[in-house]
Formats: sequence, C-alpha cells, structure tokens
Amino acid sequence: MSIKAPRGTADLLPGTIEKWQFVEDKIKDVCERYHFKEIRTPLFEHTELFQRGVGDSTDIVQKEMYTFEDRGGRSLTLRPEGTASVARSFVEHKLFGNPNQPVKLYYFAPMFRYERPQKGRMRQLNQFGIEVLGSSNPAVDAEVIDLAMTVYSELGLRSLKLVINSLGDKESRDNHRQALVNHFEPHRDELCGDCQTRLRQNPLRVLDCKKDRDHPAMKTAPSILDYLNNESEKYFEDVKNYLTMMGIDYTVDKNLVRGLDYYNHTAFEIMSEAEGFGAITTLAGGGRYNGLIEELDGPSTPGIGFGMGMERLLMALEAEHREIDTNSNLDCFLVAVGEEASKKAVQLVHELRKNGIQADKDYLDRKMKAQFKAADRYQAKYVLIFGEDELSREVINVREMSTGNQNEVPLTQLIEHLQDTFSGGEKQ
Repeated sequence: MSIKAPRGTADLLPGTIEKWQFVEDKIKDVCERYHFKEIRTPLFEHTELFQRGVGDSTDIVQKEMYTFEDRGGRSLTLRPEGTASVARSFVEHKLFGNPNQPVKLYYFAPMFRYERPQKGRMRQLNQFGIEVLGSSNPAVDAEVIDLAMTVYSELGLRSLKLVINSLGDKESRDNHRQALVNHFEPHRDELCGDCQTRLRQNPLRVLDCKKDRDHPAMKTAPSILDYLNNESEKYFEDVKNYLTMMGIDYTVDKNLVRGLDYYNHTAFEIMSEAEGFGAITTLAGGGRYNGLIEELDGPSTPGIGFGMGMERLLMALEAEHREIDTNSNLDCFLVAVGEEASKKAVQLVHELRKNGIQADKDYLDRKMKAQFKAADRYQAKYVLIFGEDELSREVINVREMSTGNQNEVPLTQLIEHLQDTFSGGEKQ
C-alpha cells in the first residue's frame, strides 16, 4: 500500500505555494500599516489551556481536538485555534507590563481539528489571526474588523458580507441565558443531543446549532439585543458608529453567537457571497473576549481578535476569478558545453547568486538543445552560453530570450553587465 498524506491534510506544491506566499505578503503589509507585530506560538499546548481558554462545552474541546499523552504522562493537544495560545503567551511573558498598550499581535499558523473533511475545511487548516490585548475601547473593535475587510479588499474580493452582533457584558449574558433556558426547556426533548447538553452548559450556543437551525423554537428565541443593559447597548452603538464612519457596510444578525465560550460584546463574521463559492460561506470570524486572560490566571485584560482561514481565502479569490501574480521567471540560466565549461558554470552561478542575481544551470549533463528547452520551461529572461572556446577567451554570450538579441561579454564584466541591465527596468 502506498503511503499518502493523512485524510484532511494537503501538500502545498510549487506552482501553488507562490499564491500562498503572495497572499501572506499582502496580509503582512496590511498588518504593518496597522502597527501589528508577529507572534509565533508552539504547535501543541497543554490540553488544559484549551479546556479553560476555549471552553469545555464547545465542539472544539468535546469533539475536534487532537489530544495525546506524552511519555511523561502529560496531556497535550495540537493547537485547534490561535487565541488561547496567544493569551497564554501574553500571561506567561507578562506582556501586560509592556508600556506600549494595547499589545497588537498577528500570526500565521496551522491548526488541527478532527472533523469531516470537505472543500475548504481541513483537519490541518492554516489560519491568519490577530489579537489586540489591553483595550476595551469600541474603536479597537472597529479597527479589528477594518483590518480584516482591508485584507480582503486589497486582495481584490468584492462579494463580501459583514455580519455583527453584540453578546453583551456578563450581566446581559446572564439575563439572556436564563431567558434562553426558559424558552427552550419545553422543547428539550425535540432538540438534538448536543443542544440538550448545551442547554445546561451554555444555552447561547443552542442558537449556533446546525442540526436544529430550522426548529420553530429557533425562530422565536429571545434575542440578546433585547437583554443588553445600557452599558452594553451603548458599546454596540459605538462600534456600529465607528464602522459607519469608516464606510464599512454591515448587517446585524441577532443569532450570531460564534462557537467559543470566551466571547462577549462584539461578535462578527465575514462571508463570501460569490457565486459558486459553496454552502459554507464564512471566511473569517471573531469578537471580543474580555475575561479570557483572567481565566488563564492573568490580570484583568480586555481583548479582541479574529481568525481567517487561508484555504477559504484562496477559494474566495478563485470564485471571484481574481488572478494572483505568481511570476517566478528565472533571471539567468547557464548553458555550458564541455567538461571544463560545465565546471566553470558552478563557480559562475555561485558568483551571480552572491551578487543578488537569480541563476540556475543544468545538472543532468544534457545536450545544448535540451538545456535551452530547460531555460525556456523556467521562463528565464537571459541565457548565458559558453563552451570551451569562450572559456579559453574568458567571455560569455548573454542572450535575451524575449528578443533573441545576443552579446559577448567578458567574464570579468558579466555581473556588472547584468546588474546594469536589470537596473534599467528588466528586473523589478
């Protein structure tokens, strides 16, 4: 039996990885403009982090985590999401003591969730995320949403829908929680097993159920917006006003709750409305999580962030027919004929690369015609040709592939000649 990649994982090969690199570079540029700094956390953490930080009642913790015991008997889990790890790092390294507040972080990281693989949903998924820790200003909520929308718009996506909701503060949530219990309790036996458990542990998540979404009780469930106290209501109005000031369109969805226990106040999702994108339309989601840092034994610290699926972002670009420039044309390809010329080519390629010129050569001892074909496949801008005669005269032929123009250049002037050529506009 041949060994293949595990189900729900994928290899990113040359020809595809360039698209990822292009997208990642664009995102990094946006993050720098918004004054975010990169953070990298371990691939696995102590299981307790996600039990406490994500929530025991969530599907992630109950059903989807890759958890194992190491040789020391410790329970470890492959990271299923990014916020808990960033929060743990924030507490462990006492970033709350940093004089520059709030702390604004971003990350690119693989996540691992055991779920049924389908298009755009993998068991190893790649995520871009940001976290802002240390400010409870509603303007930060708007900035976080603005950053996500800017990433999509600068990559060329247009068919987007932003939905927002408020989950309120603790008082508002507690009042709404009791109202949900009172509402759904008469229908308990009609709900799926998961929702029957959620009704005891976290009734807000009943509203997020995919199985019972068409149950009549869902349509008449009390809205959190009817239970917001004055402070929570003002907070939500401020967020909406800031979004309006930024020219960002949004829709309020009273049933948007997100799937993690640590959210409060602002929650949001960004969806693709592109034709043919698929049934699962969510591209990114996030919200405010005041209280998470305290749950991880840190000081009282407000936070907000989001996670953006990279696979789904690439799918959205494809659905909207947005072409990604993956120009990987080679600067120079050396075509050498003869044993001594081939040896000299090794040195020349080395010198070209050390001077900032992208170069490659033949390593299969092919005939000249085959080497030219290789240069053509690599889309080389220039072919450098020399054999034993050129080597004896210490010159090399430089041929521009697009025009066929060819010049004989002394080997001692080759690097300067190419640098002058590229600085004239050939190489960007």
